[in-house]
Amino acid sequence: MTDHTLAEVLPGLLNGGFGLEPARAVALLLVDGLGSELLAAHATDAPFLSALPDAGPLTVGFPSSTATSLASLGTGLPPGAHGLLGTSLRLSDEVVMDTLRWTEHGTQGKVDLRESWVPESVQPAETVFERAAAAGIGVTVVSQPRFRGSGLTRAVLRGGDYVGAHAFGDLAAEVLTALAAPGRRLVYGYHADLDAMGHVYGPGSLPWRLQLAQVDRLVETVAARLPEDALLAVTGDHGMVTMDHPVDADTHPDLRAGVRTLTGEPRARHVHAEPGAAADVLAAWRSVLGDAAWTVSREQAVDEGWFGPVSPRFADRIGDVVAAARGTSGVIRSKAEASLSRMVGQHGSLTPAERLVPLLVARGVR
Repeated sequence: MTDHTLAEVLPGLLNGGFGLEPARAVALLLVDGLGSELLAAHATDAPFLSALPDAGPLTVGFPSSTATSLASLGTGLPPGAHGLLGTSLRLSDEVVMDTLRWTEHGTQGKVDLRESWVPESVQPAETVFERAAAAGIGVTVVSQPRFRGSGLTRAVLRGGDYVGAHAFGDLAAEVLTALAAPGRRLVYGYHADLDAMGHVYGPGSLPWRLQLAQVDRLVETVAARLPEDALLAVTGDHGMVTMDHPVDADTHPDLRAGVRTLTGEPRARHVHAEPGAAADVLAAWRSVLGDAAWTVSREQAVDEGWFGPVSPRFADRIGDVVAAARGTSGVIRSKAEASLSRMVGQHGSLTPAERLVPLLVARGVR
């Protein structure tokens, strides 16, 4: 992997990191699912993006999933220090949370957990946006209206003025408007649809490629209108692979024996064992998955730095066993996670295809 990580991006952009000259106004556009390997493989679909200088690639944390990566981006911390360690996350013996929706995982009623598990307490670290605002920098977050006040937004993006954007047009307009405001500015924009096309149709599919072309035009549009003292950076939160060799934990008895809770996502599983069963669970998962995954104990994953330095507060959120998929494999849950299990494109594991993202840079023309 690379020397620089996604957690370094916002502090670096504000302080002249990555060998970049500081700018008065900085915008970061995060394109969900924009991996370095995917962009390189489909450069003809994104000629403007592919021609931009790349200060990356950057390595995202583990699991290489949206909630974990946005938390690293927003706090400047590795996963073990901010504690959002997967799409589904064990918070206690009784509660598993969907970190994207901040609801109970797998419940039909989608029980909102923002009151019982307050986002600012689940992820208590100060965000880069809060630090920037305290330093007198004007901070604007531009994303979908439905994410305003969401648990994940409160947990990892708090600290700026939130502006809802419905489509490419107002996303571009709001980013440019915020950049043009006087004084030092930090603007964060988010686009989700490339990731959606990858999940539904597969990364590199025709719908995915056509969506990439639209993202390319979006970035070109913003770059052409940048104030002369502004900088635009574009990155991703993870890449993606096509998963076509899954194992189903809901129907495979050896993957359920001794397991109290199974969290994470298909490409990165936390396996929480019943008391005293961790060694047997590790042996069973290694036997079933074999070369299809890196399957290790919690202690080995922590020692090898999978999550970066781990706060003792968050250690129990890591499974007694951690399984990171290799190749095109994964561990699905056809009953508990029916929709997720049917998705063609997946991410979360340790492979370069999932963990490397670009850091593309455009500047206003003087």
